[in-house]
Amino acid sequence: MEHNNSVNIVRGVDGLKKRKMSVWAIAFIIYCMTAAGAFGIEAMIPSCGPGMTIVILAVLPIVWVIPICLAVSELSAFMPEESGMYVWTKEAFGEAWGFCMGWWGSLSVYLGMASYVVLVVGYVEKFIDLSPTAAMCIKMGMVLIFTLVNLLGIKEVGIISTVFSAIILAAFALVTVVGFANWNYNPVSPFIPEGQGILESIGTGLCIGIWMYCGYAVVSNMAGEIENPKVIPKAFKIIIPIIALSYILPTLAGLCSLGNWQLWGIDTGNGGFDYASVLTSNIGKGWGVVFLICAIIAQCGIFNSYIAAGSRSFFVLGDDRLCPHFLTKLSKKRKIPYWPILILAAVTMMLMNLDFSMLLTIIAPLGLICYVVLAFVFVKMRRKYPVKNRGDVYYAKGGKVIEVYIVVCPILVGILALLVNGTEYFLIGFISIISGMVFYVIFKFFYGGMAKCDPKKYPLNEKTRLAKGDSVRIGIFFMLFGILLIIGGFFLNWYEGDYGAEYYMTMYGSGVMSDFKLMISIAKIGGLILTLGGTILYIVGKKKDPII
Repeated sequence: MEHNNSVNIVRGVDGLKKRKMSVWAIAFIIYCMTAAGAFGIEAMIPSCGPGMTIVILAVLPIVWVIPICLAVSELSAFMPEESGMYVWTKEAFGEAWGFCMGWWGSLSVYLGMASYVVLVVGYVEKFIDLSPTAAMCIKMGMVLIFTLVNLLGIKEVGIISTVFSAIILAAFALVTVVGFANWNYNPVSPFIPEGQGILESIGTGLCIGIWMYCGYAVVSNMAGEIENPKVIPKAFKIIIPIIALSYILPTLAGLCSLGNWQLWGIDTGNGGFDYASVLTSNIGKGWGVVFLICAIIAQCGIFNSYIAAGSRSFFVLGDDRLCPHFLTKLSKKRKIPYWPILILAAVTMMLMNLDFSMLLTIIAPLGLICYVVLAFVFVKMRRKYPVKNRGDVYYAKGGKVIEVYIVVCPILVGILALLVNGTEYFLIGFISIISGMVFYVIFKFFYGGMAKCDPKKYPLNEKTRLAKGDSVRIGIFFMLFGILLIIGGFFLNWYEGDYGAEYYMTMYGSGVMSDFKLMISIAKIGGLILTLGGTILYIVGKKKDPII
């Protein structure tokens, strides 16, 4: 922590005020960040079939959510630091990989926040005609209100999240009761759409399913402000089954009540069905307005909790001299990192009038790669700090079996999700992923990085002005992602080859993304260049710039 007596400025992680949080407060913050209702699942049903939808919703918690939460719980208990994923990765693999983890997480939040504001206005416009001015006022009001809440602190964020979560869960509980009480159809028939293969059904459903079950690691960004970090593992145990049931039960209830699985979707303007339709069809049209209000509350809940989590990463990077240092300033009374919160609000206001289809294409791969890297971080931290030497600190029990489970499942699911979302998604995602290492080099050059904080532990290579061993680390980075890019090129050529050319031409009309063969070539050639360049950098680095 740094003090400037002339202006009474408090900076840095050490200056944060710790707050005692209840298990339920953390659980509901997690709920708002990761779920806030089953909104979005409606689009899965016609694309992959009602039966497959239920299977994906039931299986993903086992192969995706629980392994991630076990890793986050263990690492948060052992090293309860602000911006946990960045700190753990830095400790495991050095500041270059740590910066990438922090950058990916922050970028996905900063680009994605505005989408929740847009969704709120979209829901409001379903029952109130809004002029452009009125829509803009609602957007700005939402940003300002929840920015102020976050400037008060995470305890206040927890209170709002608890209230919002109770309302949302009550609404979906009502859908569940009403739906099952009016059972008319088989909710899992057909299992997949007629004429569609199992792999295609899994691919289309997995994209939405992963999105519905993402965000569990983000709570670690606030771990340094929680006085009692042991509540994090307890909160996960409570909220994971609640989230899974709040997805599965209303979906089953809606399908068995309304049927017509082909008509389910987010846009219900042309006689389609969603969760609100369960209430309007069975107990009255007025309940549709009530449910729309719950949908608005859900987006507000996500927005509120993500400001808290997303603003912390750049704050910690600034403290480690890996981005501008002014981001480390704290408010005098409440000790809140106000600059990252204010910048996040400003970025949201700038982006909230844009078309978000491309932004969402960038955002999703960043979240996936964070969870894949987290699996490797978990293994490295267990090797570096064996659990038998951690005393009574919480860790995931089960020996090698649980370790394999925590590591293998997220890696396989994450890579599969990266590959099956589409070629344009895959390529743009890789550009955003590689941007992490590019900006690490730039920020390290300008701000000095950890060498300014702890030169003994993080010595500087005077020739490259990067950390000693970064040539090897960057080489490994480019080799790994180059190989994955090549594999992706061949896989996508097989996976989308039969319809890819026509689909992308129809979808985009012109430009690089309209040319399927060109995108496949870019993936293969780009992957080859990255792999060769990374190999050369690794070989030279092993001789001239070894990791110490």
